[in-house]
Amino acid sequence: MIANSINTNLGALVALQNLTATQEDLTTTQNRISTGLKIATAKDNGAIWAIAQSQRAASTSLDSVKDSLSRVSSTVDVALAAGQSVSDLLTQMQQKALAASDTSLDTASRAKLNQDFVSLRDQITKAITNADFNGANLIKGGAVDLAALANADGSSRLTVKAQNLSLGGGIITVAATGTIGTATLATTMIATIKASLDNVNTALASLGTSSKALNTHLTFIGKLKDSLDAGVGNLVDADLAKESARLQALQSKQQLGIQALSIANQSPQSLMQLFK
Repeated sequence: MIANSINTNLGALVALQNLTATQEDLTTTQNRISTGLKIATAKDNGAIWAIAQSQRAASTSLDSVKDSLSRVSSTVDVALAAGQSVSDLLTQMQQKALAASDTSLDTASRAKLNQDFVSLRDQITKAITNADFNGANLIKGGAVDLAALANADGSSRLTVKAQNLSLGGGIITVAATGTIGTATLATTMIATIKASLDNVNTALASLGTSSKALNTHLTFIGKLKDSLDAGVGNLVDADLAKESARLQALQSKQQLGIQALSIANQSPQSLMQLFK
């Protein structure tokens, strides 16, 4: 091997190779610090990047699951609020019917009680009609069950059964035209309201159980999403403390490489001294 040549500066070539490698490592470290990721693209580590992307997709899908659960939960909460009002109204109607069943009442008193009864009866319809959330109503006549997404691929759902609380339905058997205008009607109405009240309370209990199940699953989905995000972070996030220390070391190494290259480039000049 030729030790001294003006055509081939072996020392400069080696120094340049080392400096280039150092600069590449420095660029990689700077990218990790700027992005916070040790694996930002598929070329960094194809297998790990693919796994991380798959988990990111699952985490993003869980956002839709959370939205669905929250939406159905809100619909149930509105239905429960309206249902509670219906239960309270039935209780007041029962009180009016009991008072009107008294045969010693005069016509004017019974008429007043009937007027109050009819007003309460009509408020039930208004409460049920207004129990809408995002276009859904679980307690009106003809209401349909609601199904919330339960997992990331949509293969599982949580279903909330609709409860028809409209007057004259299967739960509230008080007719939409029911009155307590006579003592006989009032006496009959007492039993009807009592049965309806029991049915309403049972229906509300069912909605309450569904609401609790939705909230419990929503909490679980939130924790699952957090776990997935943490898992992705473990795979692709850079250790910034470690990268910072590596950056300083590479900067020092780069400076030394530049100096080494400079010294190597001076070697041909020393050969010129031989010809003086």
